[in-house]
Amino acid sequence: MPGPTIALLLHLQDLDTKWQGLEAQLKALPREIAAVEQRIAAERAAIDAAKGELRDLESRRKLLETDVGSAEEQLARYRTQQLAVRKNDEYQALGHEIEGVQKHIDELEVHELETMYAIDEARKRFAAAEATLRQNIAGHEGRIRMFREREAALTGELAGARSAAAAARASVPEAALEAYDRAASQGMPAVVAIHTGGKCDGCHLKVSSEVESAARGKSAEREIFLCDQCGRIVYWET
Repeated sequence: MPGPTIALLLHLQDLDTKWQGLEAQLKALPREIAAVEQRIAAERAAIDAAKGELRDLESRRKLLETDVGSAEEQLARYRTQQLAVRKNDEYQALGHEIEGVQKHIDELEVHELETMYAIDEARKRFAAAEATLRQNIAGHEGRIRMFREREAALTGELAGARSAAAAARASVPEAALEAYDRAASQGMPAVVAIHTGGKCDGCHLKVSSEVESAARGKSAEREIFLCDQCGRIVYWET
């Protein structure tokens, strides 16, 4: 069974481990929030891309309407000119021009119909995609709210855990506290057991016979001993 000083150190170690864990969670939250914000940005970019596709198709349709209108005006001028000519070759020449313009109009109207169909299909795809994407965004925003709430809760828990650890430090003898801080600076745990076989639970190497004997002796109730391999504080655990 650990002596009084070791018991105090083990209690302090539990408290330090708790606040360090809370601090690690708190430090990780901004990265998690940033990752979710990136996903929101990606979902919104997908919505914008779908809107862009619709805008491009609408612009193409308007250009086709303009081209059709211009061609129809040209066709009307040719027909007017054809009615005014008296020579047969001029009449036939304008007839060829009229046929060419009419053919061009027919092609433009086919493209216009194809574009209108593409717009209808794009609108359907956009409506379905937008609903899903906005639902995803709402879910991501909910996660961010949860992270913010967790951040506030962790901040309060961390303050409490640090306060408890500070209070526990006040009851630890100064020499033991210095040894604990040195060991803790190398990483937790700073206080570990020695089991049968004389192995340190920290580095899993065998301590010297002197350290093992001292940790098992009566002096362990009032003194602390260090693993001569890793420098952690050790105690004998039956």
